[in-house]
Amino acid sequence: MLLGILSNCATFHRPHSSSPPRALSGSSANAVLSQETNKSSADGSPKPTVAFPGKREADVVVIGSGIGGLCCAGLLARYGQDVLVLESHDRPGGAAHSFDVKGFNFDSGPSLFSGLQSRGPQANPLAQVLDALDESIPCAKYDSWMVYMPEAEFLSRIGPQEFLKDLEKLVSRDAAMEWQKLLDAILPMSAAAMALPPLSIRGDLGVIITSAARYAPSLLKSFTEMGPQGALGATRLLQPFSNIVDSLGLKNPFVRNWVDLLAFLLAGVKSNGILSAEMVYMLAEWYKPGCCLEYPLHGTGAIVDALVRGLQKYGGRLALRSHVEKIVIENGRAVGVQLRNGQVVRVKKAVVSNASMWDTIDLLPKEAVPKAYQDRTMSTPQCESFMHLHLGFDAELVPENLGIHHIVVNDWSGGVDADQNVVLISVPSVLSPDLAPPGKHVLHAYTPGTEPFGLWDGLDRRSDEYKKLKAERSEVMWRAVERALGPGFKREKCEVQLVGTPLTHQRFLRRYRGTYGPAIVAGKGTFPGHASPIPQLYCCGDSTFPGIGVPAVAASGAIVANSLVSVSQHSQLLDAVGI
Repeated sequence: MLLGILSNCATFHRPHSSSPPRALSGSSANAVLSQETNKSSADGSPKPTVAFPGKREADVVVIGSGIGGLCCAGLLARYGQDVLVLESHDRPGGAAHSFDVKGFNFDSGPSLFSGLQSRGPQANPLAQVLDALDESIPCAKYDSWMVYMPEAEFLSRIGPQEFLKDLEKLVSRDAAMEWQKLLDAILPMSAAAMALPPLSIRGDLGVIITSAARYAPSLLKSFTEMGPQGALGATRLLQPFSNIVDSLGLKNPFVRNWVDLLAFLLAGVKSNGILSAEMVYMLAEWYKPGCCLEYPLHGTGAIVDALVRGLQKYGGRLALRSHVEKIVIENGRAVGVQLRNGQVVRVKKAVVSNASMWDTIDLLPKEAVPKAYQDRTMSTPQCESFMHLHLGFDAELVPENLGIHHIVVNDWSGGVDADQNVVLISVPSVLSPDLAPPGKHVLHAYTPGTEPFGLWDGLDRRSDEYKKLKAERSEVMWRAVERALGPGFKREKCEVQLVGTPLTHQRFLRRYRGTYGPAIVAGKGTFPGHASPIPQLYCCGDSTFPGIGVPAVAASGAIVANSLVSVSQHSQLLDAVGI
């Protein structure tokens, strides 16, 4: 995933002095953000915007508390910077926040994780940030998910041999042989994809010291071990993954559909649009000996809680219900932000936006944005949005051996990115029972970035037209849930039923048109770097390199934080973490 970062890093101007850490100030641990029950204004913002704790000044202000923003802020606090995170809503986490309804605790976004407890140079970016913050997350481990396809239903197991056995049994020997051929080709490349620890990357020329020079021996060793053929294959890591699939002559329809599905779940594009480095990294994680999947005990919110603890432990501040109305520009530089209530928070070093590229543009005075930058941003293609279904129900309605994850594909011919074709289902209470009242389950089903925003654009959420469309477009999720949970499940017996639409997604997550993120296709475009054309304004999150997904946004936040401190400080942190 990280090979080629040197060519993707934007040039930063690093501010000079750093300030010592201050006394921390806490946030409300009981704040709740739900989809349709949050007390908020007509446009979805919690009201009123409240005065945040502490002084109205910081070295760095981070706009938004998504995983990328929290990783950036936590590391900056670890570096001794005076950092303040401003979050519009009353619960941190962005798309990864959790919320409670009638004693049921729901995830709002990602639920499929691996590597959260990994450590060392090849650990995933989020794990390395947590390690730097002296935080860890207890997890339940498992190794499979259920897949429902037009041709079959099966338990998909990760690991080097398990999936091969499944393919040979359920599809064909030919499919198993092609999958083995793919693994044989890409697993040697994974050494190159993982050669540079994510935490070592920064966005300026200092990366030569913190990454290239520091890890040159291990990088050279990995290329030597790969041999000439493997090293040649590694040069394809910055190409679309479909190039590798095609070069191997893989023809089996199931194998190609499966690769497309994994790519789409990872980055919102099929194999012809995802960087090979991302796919190689993920496949190596899921199909190597001893691998496992992990779900954080107490829900996805536990990840957010750990990042907030780390932030506050090192003196960082988090202010909830602090809606940023605009970024303040003076003499062409970002010097602070203005809140909805009129308060201005000034910065000494930088403003970092964890908002999407389109929402960040809206925060800037029009006259301050170079036309080329605005045109490029507004012309960037977007992934579509989501439909969400959150349910709370009695455990007696479903089998005792119910698994946590289920993927339903209705029709391969339309492609995995087709409208209402794929539904993802998570029942996390099977691994973390505390997420539901005793004897109950929580469930989150969603269509992954395939719901057209255009169907919803301009609708009044209180109108009969909206309610009718909501019922119609949620039916595909209900049917998928009924298929996965079995004949004992009855929708009318659910104690909690919440349906979220692209307007919900836009309203509560501050996402332009409710989008999943930029639909940037590998080989035809690259994710933007983290520096903006406005001095002292930087960006992190899924609108920046490396892109969409939890590991990617964590890496983006780390890159920005590392780039705002000296090479010496960055190197000292790597020494302290042991990588």
